[in-house]
Amino acid sequence: MLTAISVIDDDASVRAATNNLLNSHGYLVHTFESAEDFLQSAHQNDSSCVVADVQMSGMSGLDLLVHVRTRGNDVPFIFITAYPDESVRARALKAGAICFLAKPFAGPVLIEWVENALNRHGGAGN
Repeated sequence: MLTAISVIDDDASVRAATNNLLNSHGYLVHTFESAEDFLQSAHQNDSSCVVADVQMSGMSGLDLLVHVRTRGNDVPFIFITAYPDESVRARALKAGAICFLAKPFAGPVLIEWVENALNRHGGAGN
């Protein structure tokens, strides 16, 4: 069974590039244009890891993390952002994110963090 990764970013080019990167490493990828789209999908409960933009129209990535945690879901979150800000980074990590990457990021760095997240969260299986 393939490990499912959800990618949430309102930038279509980032979604496509991240999807291609993760697919090339054998992951099943679900992409979403917004946090709301992710929350309305069936994949919020079967994702092994979430890669989300911090700043999106509508619900932010940070608000999404808080919402998911209040529902009892401890899926690992990796944040990516074009606007790295230390105070936002600190809030994200305090809320439970495992990583905060500035765009553009190197593909191998994201893959390393995804693998780290899956290993910390009980392996690559769902």
